[in-house]
Amino acid sequence: MTMKERIHNCPLNHGLELKEYKKQYLCDGCKEQGHGPRYRCEPCNYDLHKECMFTSDTASHDFFKRCKFKFYDVPPKKCCDKHCKCERYCDACGKVVKGFVYHCKEKGWDLHPCCKNLQNKVDLGGIRFRLREKVLSKCIWCNHKNPKGSVSGIRGWSYVSECKDYHFHVYCGIEKVLDELQGRANGDGNHLALENLELPLQNSRRNGGTGGRYWKVVRIVFKTIACILLGDPTITFASLVVELVRT
Repeated sequence: MTMKERIHNCPLNHGLELKEYKKQYLCDGCKEQGHGPRYRCEPCNYDLHKECMFTSDTASHDFFKRCKFKFYDVPPKKCCDKHCKCERYCDACGKVVKGFVYHCKEKGWDLHPCCKNLQNKVDLGGIRFRLREKVLSKCIWCNHKNPKGSVSGIRGWSYVSECKDYHFHVYCGIEKVLDELQGRANGDGNHLALENLELPLQNSRRNGGTGGRYWKVVRIVFKTIACILLGDPTITFASLVVELVRT
């Protein structure tokens, strides 16, 4: 099936230019955080993720079999009440939908444009991870089954390894990276690069220390999640796997 692509401009209809920055920004499309390269209108101070710059009228995701998502500039209302202030939540990360979104009318599901790029299966150093909605164990970072701030019915996805040793919320992965980036906001560009983040995981309950292979795997999966949700294509999954092997 051919999907029609749409190219977005700023509100004054200026064309956007690709800027190769290494810092955070707020995407004016989906209203979520971004990092690194972005499409920007300098006069209007307007920025977009690549995924928000180039959108499709319809989309799909392997996690939702046989479901079609339609793109919306503004989140569709949850009910017919014109005064309704009900909020929609992304079914992938669990965060509020504030702007651009892919919505499945039949099922009521929602995905941020960047969240749509999360892979259903990830193989890392011989470990296979799969996206899960319902989980049996607690996240190794927050030590809860439901991520902090989740709402009833919208818990967001988790990556769970087939060996059952690893389980973490997509929400926790992106929040951990954002916290670390914010802590280095006054540093130089190299310190703000995602590949240079060490991601200390001292809050986790699991034994093994921060130098073992277990924690290297956790850091790399967290970085993988962040690269996708922040719209930063400068770090490839292959390069992260090389980092695991090298270290």
